[in-house]
Amino acid sequence: REELLKPVYLQAATEFADLHDKTGRMKAKGVIKEAVPWAESRKYFFYLAKRRIAQDSYVAQLKAADSSLDYASALAIISDMCTVDWDDNEAVLDFYASSDDTISAEISQLKTASIKAQIEALQKELAE
Repeated sequence: REELLKPVYLQAATEFADLHDKTGRMKAKGVIKEAVPWAESRKYFFYLAKRRIAQDSYVAQLKAADSSLDYASALAIISDMCTVDWDDNEAVLDFYASSDDTISAEISQLKTASIKAQIEALQKELAE
């Protein structure tokens, strides 16, 4: 009986997997932004990985400068500074490289403002 039902179950499992693992379905669910053509995949993921490493470094620096920031708000600060297409990994990576001094200065200003806010909060606490 198992051997008789095996093709039916195999077909159902294959159909189920096809409905869940295809790029069209994944895009419709918002899991991916776009399908990457195989010929361009190495370049795409290379720049994506390099961008994320640089981006996560800036986010970590921002969060260290101001402990009230979470990942999303730190990323929003970086994206607001970005003057290129945010969805173009290569362009964003070039922006990070060319604007490192500007981004570092912004992080320093944020750190200074955060420290001043902490000092003011402590002074208010002492005054009470």
